[in-house]
Amino acid sequence: IAILSEGNKRLDPCTPHQGRQCLRELLRWEEFDDVRDLRRSIELDSLYSSIVFAMEKGLSWPAVVEAGKLAEELLNETKGLPVSQAICVLKDKLVACEPKLSPFKPCVLCEYFHHTLIRHYQLYQFVLCRERDVEQTSAHLEICAPPQPLPLMAGIDAEVWHYQQQLGALSAAEVQKRTNMLLLRETLHLEREHMLQRADAINHIPPVLPLALQILETLVKEVIGTQIQALHEILQTEIQTTFEILELRLQKRALSLNPPVPYPPPPPLEERTKKSTKAQEQKKKKK
Repeated sequence: IAILSEGNKRLDPCTPHQGRQCLRELLRWEEFDDVRDLRRSIELDSLYSSIVFAMEKGLSWPAVVEAGKLAEELLNETKGLPVSQAICVLKDKLVACEPKLSPFKPCVLCEYFHHTLIRHYQLYQFVLCRERDVEQTSAHLEICAPPQPLPLMAGIDAEVWHYQQQLGALSAAEVQKRTNMLLLRETLHLEREHMLQRADAINHIPPVLPLALQILETLVKEVIGTQIQALHEILQTEIQTTFEILELRLQKRALSLNPPVPYPPPPPLEERTKKSTKAQEQKKKKK
């Protein structure tokens, strides 16, 4: 581990997340995903925790660097070893770096690594010594915020709202049927105008042609037949639409006769009469 003492000072006022990122930059590690690269993330956590522990204990900056270096060496040199050998490696490392930690007592660092690395040694070995098969699916989901709720004063009872929706649907259906009938009348009117234009064009054919009279008679018959058919369709459609509109009005009338009871229910007639009488008496007294 190659960390300068000045670089360590940058970790002191940082939050844990900022400190981890700062340490990664000091170590010149590339950015990585904590979920996908769990091994790298645990190594960084171990180094950062040991350095912060040493700083909190008041070690000099060179001694803090030595504590981080010791944590890195322990992670690398204890891979695949039983816990008994790992404890021996820890002991040898502490004895070797004792002069660099003076006047700090190595037993404090020994206790720290016993409570972190040795206590969770099997978990460290499982993560650091085994390859992981990561199957991760990413999806970009659009989050739609709920609509802005109406003020409480504008709220209505659920049954009343359903009743209003039914009335609105019936009114919209009635308007749509009237619109459809007007569109049909417009279409038939355009068809009649087209036939009359054809008849007018035939009427301007010179009488010297022998087929002019016959064509004119045929066209007149077509116009009359089309007009009769159009009137028949209009009458049939208007009758059907009128019956449907009457049915919709009947449904609206039935709904109007059975409105939902408002919540809270209105006071009885006697109470309303008493309140009205009291209000009138108060007005008279004020006068």
